[in-house]
Amino acid sequence: MKTVSFLLSLMAFTAGVLPMHADTAPVRDNGRYTNSQLDYSTSVSTLLALVKEQFTAAPAEPKPTAPLPVAKPDFTLTSASEPRLFKLGHSTVLIELDGQWLLTDPVFSERASPVQWLGPKRFHPVPVALNALPPITAVVISHDHYDHLDRASIEALAESTEYFLVPLGVGEYLRTWGVAAEKIIELDWWQSHAIGSLRLTATPAQHFSGRGLFDKDSTLWASWAIESQQAKVFFSGDSGYFSGFKTIGDRLGPFDITLIETGAYNHLWEAIHMLPEQSVQAHLDLRGKAMIPIHNSTFDLALHDWFEPLERAQAAADARGVQLVTPIMGEAVSICAPAPSLAWWRALAGEPLVAL
Repeated sequence: MKTVSFLLSLMAFTAGVLPMHADTAPVRDNGRYTNSQLDYSTSVSTLLALVKEQFTAAPAEPKPTAPLPVAKPDFTLTSASEPRLFKLGHSTVLIELDGQWLLTDPVFSERASPVQWLGPKRFHPVPVALNALPPITAVVISHDHYDHLDRASIEALAESTEYFLVPLGVGEYLRTWGVAAEKIIELDWWQSHAIGSLRLTATPAQHFSGRGLFDKDSTLWASWAIESQQAKVFFSGDSGYFSGFKTIGDRLGPFDITLIETGAYNHLWEAIHMLPEQSVQAHLDLRGKAMIPIHNSTFDLALHDWFEPLERAQAAADARGVQLVTPIMGEAVSICAPAPSLAWWRALAGEPLVAL
């Protein structure tokens, strides 16, 4: 049941507002991390409301009724080409900057789950196999939830990847899974690390962490600002909407492209997963030029139609004058000059493809 997935990964509600902490991740007296602007804790009443919501607000089309379009990525262009990226699914994005390859939140497994016989199953095949990826300079992890930190993918990448950049505490998982300690860079909010001409900064997010019932908030969560000689990219990870986006935009923006969480939302957990309209506002706060909605179209993790995040984000983007880029999985996207997108998800319902 989908309820099981929700209970494993959510178990949270907004409990109170905290003062803003600008430069470090707040830590409670018990050693658990918390958000800069709100605190939350487990609530039986909220979990009951979640179960009720599943039976009273079930979507008409939680999963695609036809195969999603998937492109086979072409990595043959020279490293001197313009910077580009490939959305591979959910929050997994392959990024080429200054001739180096970065991979965000790699999840190549069939299910986003502690086990591969139960849990959310992907809607589409991965556009490229792990062993067919170009040489990865760095894997960038936003937090430890199963749809972002996939053990099998990390183990497969451990030998060939040069570096793994993670929020505080997440490195312990990687060391346990066979990643050499010298490859792991753990950062607090606003700390940066340079790799050649790239500079990666862990930036605040409004979310939570935990892979089981008893480790909630024991590791940090983060978004990431990635700067190169060619371009700047923002990767949101998971987050509710908060004023931290404007702070990031003021300090590290503008960004050529933003990869913004847009999916798996609900009014019950809006504080830790943005609604699509808030995702567009976050992009504007970040001073982004073009926005790619991520965290959608791969796993059924919420109570909305699978295509709703893209529809709502497109409507909000049109109303706000934002360039929304919605590639099919595996399609190459120019970071500095993205081409107009097609509403590919509408074609699955028999609507004609039109440029957006």
